[in-house]
Amino acid sequence: MGATSGIGRSVALALLRRGWTIGVAGRRTEALENLKEADPDRVFLRTIDVTRPEAPQLLAELIEEMGGMDLYFHSSGCGHQNTALDPAIEDRTLMTNAFGFTQMVGAAFRYFRDASRPGHIAVISSIAGTRGLGAAPAYSATKRFQWTYVDSLAQLARMEGLDIRFTDIRPGFVRTDLIADKDYPLQMSTGSVAGHIISALEKGRRVTVIDWRYRLLCFFWRLIPRCIWERLRFVR
Repeated sequence: MGATSGIGRSVALALLRRGWTIGVAGRRTEALENLKEADPDRVFLRTIDVTRPEAPQLLAELIEEMGGMDLYFHSSGCGHQNTALDPAIEDRTLMTNAFGFTQMVGAAFRYFRDASRPGHIAVISSIAGTRGLGAAPAYSATKRFQWTYVDSLAQLARMEGLDIRFTDIRPGFVRTDLIADKDYPLQMSTGSVAGHIISALEKGRRVTVIDWRYRLLCFFWRLIPRCIWERLRFVR
């Protein structure tokens, strides 16, 4: 989900190279069709906007066309710096990263539960969920929401004795359309990040921060007292 560009597209191509049959989904049909051209026999597609009410049904149709699903990979998201607190930007972020995320990840969970089959749900969240970022309030808040939602589903799966695994993938800055006009430090390529993700999926990691530099950064972020954190200024 979210395979039209960036990390989602890179992961889709990496899975294809490993022999997977994949279903790709996103809002831009033309980009999905370009992906299908990579291997028409092993790529299925659906145009899906995760914020629309019909999105879960479209996912169900894609799964049925493929004959089942083993891994649900959620890479759909949006993010903006919004110090002006523009309501339109905050609302769009909440709709995509909270409502859309919950709607689709929940649909994947119900599929595995109802089908009584093992499954794997992997999501792209972000290191932004570590602490509230003043430059991007809705983005960092929704990423923390995603962490908690996956934690909750993992516990629910254990409570119900379901064979569903979860992987929460938390990248740092990745060179995608989301930050194309920003001069952020420590930027990683989508290809490099996709490699880390494939490794995490194959090893069954529960949580993975990409890469080691960001693991170190997040460790120290957590140690900063709130009274100091609130006085910090981050690059805009």
